[in-house]
Amino acid sequence: MWRPATQPARLPGRSELTPSLLSFDVYGTLVDVRGGSREAFGAILRETGASRIDALEFWEHWEAANIRGYWQAYRPYREICRASLDETFRHFGLHGDPGLIRLYFDAFPAFPRFPDVDEVLDRLARRFRLAVVSNIDDDLLAVTDLGRRFDLVCTAERARGYKPDGTLFRCLLERGGVETMRLLHCGQSQRTDMVGAKPLGITVAWINRRRLPLAADVPKPDHEFRDLRPLLELLPERPD
Repeated sequence: MWRPATQPARLPGRSELTPSLLSFDVYGTLVDVRGGSREAFGAILRETGASRIDALEFWEHWEAANIRGYWQAYRPYREICRASLDETFRHFGLHGDPGLIRLYFDAFPAFPRFPDVDEVLDRLARRFRLAVVSNIDDDLLAVTDLGRRFDLVCTAERARGYKPDGTLFRCLLERGGVETMRLLHCGQSQRTDMVGAKPLGITVAWINRRRLPLAADVPKPDHEFRDLRPLLELLPERPD
């Protein structure tokens, strides 16, 4: 089993606390957006006459442009994605139609959940409230197959802001009615989940499915897991 690369934060009295709310990033944590959108970005490149370019390399640059967009004044996710596609075309020396981003949006209903997700969330839901926290527009989240209902849904559209500057996490804390110390957030993105949550004092489990190294300028997570399964060990069921 994958073991935490970092140890839980040790604050006075904190070890005695149990989280009352567990929050989860969606895309890359619960569903495979990178693999699921590969064909869509391949189609974008074919439509642009650039099928020679690796779709995932193109996607990585586009996603980094999205994250830069999250730091700016609020715009809907769809608008950020379109602007990022235009910037990525220019980066690769292409003359493409940024409206082709619709092929990515059309792929959302087919994004697969990771195989560990259903069992782990089913077991955790018996004891905790579960929330999703996503840099997304509501309509795109609505067509994403999450396999279950969540107790709380926080999107960038509802918060009018994104994760990295803390806007979306502050919305989560307010709407969830929890103190910071009673929240455990689980997410895959260094540049949105850790950068956004850790400065607020939120405990973060990095779901590092791709086994990426931690960037030197990113706050360290409290836990690092390969998938969601170790959450069941971190938060064991206790007899009454």
